Amino acid sequence: MEYSYSFLILLLPLLSFLLLGLCGMKMKKPVAGCIGTAVLLTLWAMSLYTAYKYFFYTGHVMTPFEEVDVVNGRLASGVYPTLTVFNFTWLDFGKTILGTELLFKIGFRLTPISVMMLVVITTVSSMVHIYSFGYMAERDENYKKEGYEHGFQRFYAFLSLFTMSMLGLVVATNLFQMYMFWELVGVCSYLLIGFYYPKHEAVHASKKAFIVTRFADLFFLFGILFYSFYVGTFSYDLNVDQAVVSNLPGAAWVLPMALFFMFIGGAGKSAMFPLHIWLPDAMEGPTPVSALIHAATMVVAGVFQVASLFPIWIAFAPETLHYVAYIGAFTAFYAAAVACAQSDIKRCLAFSTISQIAYMLVALGVSTSLEGHGGVGYMASMFHLFTHAMFKALLFLCSGAIIVIIGSNFKQYMGGLHKYMPITNVCFLIGCLAISGIPPFAGFFSKDEIVAACFHFSPYMGYFMTLVSGMTAFYMFRLYYVIFWGNSYYEQDPDSRRRPQEVPFVMWGPLVFLAIISVFAGMIPFGHFVSANGLSEDIALQTFQFWTWSPVAWTSIAVAIVGIGLATWMYKSGTNPAPDMLQKRMPALHRAALNRFYIDDAWQFFTHKVVFRCFSIPIAWFDRHVIDGMFNFSAWATQEAGESIRPWQSGDVRQYAVWFLTGSVALTLILLCI
Repeated sequence: MEYSYSFLILLLPLLSFLLLGLCGMKMKKPVAGCIGTAVLLTLWAMSLYTAYKYFFYTGHVMTPFEEVDVVNGRLASGVYPTLTVFNFTWLDFGKTILGTELLFKIGFRLTPISVMMLVVITTVSSMVHIYSFGYMAERDENYKKEGYEHGFQRFYAFLSLFTMSMLGLVVATNLFQMYMFWELVGVCSYLLIGFYYPKHEAVHASKKAFIVTRFADLFFLFGILFYSFYVGTFSYDLNVDQAVVSNLPGAAWVLPMALFFMFIGGAGKSAMFPLHIWLPDAMEGPTPVSALIHAATMVVAGVFQVASLFPIWIAFAPETLHYVAYIGAFTAFYAAAVACAQSDIKRCLAFSTISQIAYMLVALGVSTSLEGHGGVGYMASMFHLFTHAMFKALLFLCSGAIIVIIGSNFKQYMGGLHKYMPITNVCFLIGCLAISGIPPFAGFFSKDEIVAACFHFSPYMGYFMTLVSGMTAFYMFRLYYVIFWGNSYYEQDPDSRRRPQEVPFVMWGPLVFLAIISVFAGMIPFGHFVSANGLSEDIALQTFQFWTWSPVAWTSIAVAIVGIGLATWMYKSGTNPAPDMLQKRMPALHRAALNRFYIDDAWQFFTHKVVFRCFSIPIAWFDRHVIDGMFNFSAWATQEAGESIRPWQSGDVRQYAVWFLTGSVALTLILLCI
């Protein structure tokens, strides 16, 4: 059977988690790390082989999946079929409103985007596993000095579970299976963000991430229930006639509402405004975990969810899909504005991730059909997900190398590191160029396709997203110059400060690998493999005939160069007074951006003053006085009844005889009267 080995893609990381979780503390640390890393490298090889078979063998030799008219709400024919490797029934929910059986199945499903995600997840996770040998060993020494063990083996066990959860999510055959792994991803994020549990900040961040995403996931569950009730299936592939669904009571608003509810769940995972508040605080976890969350796992789950349901959005809720674009556009601008003022390098990268994920959702939201210009956004979104995973993992792992050497996340303790960390410097620069959209780096090809799709949707959306791309270039090179150039913190007092040095090979090796991918990934003919309708689609920007590029591409490049130039002028030397002058002239704006425009404070006010005061306190009072009161009354009444009848059990035989005779006489008289 084709792909019969695929169940191992889920089984191996699960076994790795169980082995390291149960027996890891009995192993030496290098052994535990080698087991976890070996499993991930095996998964990486299997994913690459699966991608090769699927894209270069299955798509051209096997018969394409059945051609169905898009008007009827079904996928169009294409080169690459949807393959279900296995799919068995777990639960039977009975008949639906359409008269069909509602079944909960668990299986393994291959589509172009799921195969792409297999490669993305295993590539980034493999590099994170290798990199963590050096990073966690250094952190382990620091924690030993503070008097406690931080759990090297436990870390690798959680990484294996996290990877397995995301792999299960992307190969799910239906929405309910996706939701099951979706929640498991949330549990893993809770465990890894709060990995340094002796730190109060880490515990607070893990609880915040868990609560916010659970709140959003409740809407995801509502959406699944509404969808399954009206459509009669949990499947992504709509298997009912649109005319039948349209005639159902309330179908005109129920299905768009169900899809939007599911998007809210995705917005929570992908940290869209206003549910973004958990992601910056999640930086309290180990930096390799941050790379995995931001690049390949948790935050891209929302994008993958919308992309998986994209044909259904187009068929039943195209206007509602545009709201996804509007929310994404605002989030992209908001996150970019906040990133311009951050002094913590990981939080700056966190807001960068929010902005880039929003870019992907904008691209999906501006798509209006499954083909032509209307489907460019879908392909561009998936392409940017692929390229962004590589250069964002690179940027986070570079930041981890800097933090390990410097011992701090804050930029005031850095500067001038290009002389001491040349490899990290070059790799970080490549990541900055890629995310800024400078050719020929990967981000240029994917991001500009998104901007082009926005212009096809609306010139206003196109110019707005072009502005955000310029802001991206500015804050990323601001971060780069502050870290690697400018005034050196070490050189100001070399006698009492640690001399910076390059990280070991086990850490800079993955950086170089990801940097190479970030340079060349944009040249992959991505549109030939992934598109909205399965048909091959060319990417105009992938030709190096610069004179054939559209004005959109040239405008985007010009805006990025302006952003880079402005950051260079303001921050490269470290002596330019312009940043301080701007801060003094606009203190309120700078303070607001630094404090995330007080959205976290607004949530605190809402939860404490509204939810707690108006709901939690009355419910707690009702629980204490009514619910507990009822049980307390039952206990009191039982006790009092017992006390009142206790004399009846005195043990005095004479008293028993009197009661017996009295009862006998009374019973006899009653019978005689009757």
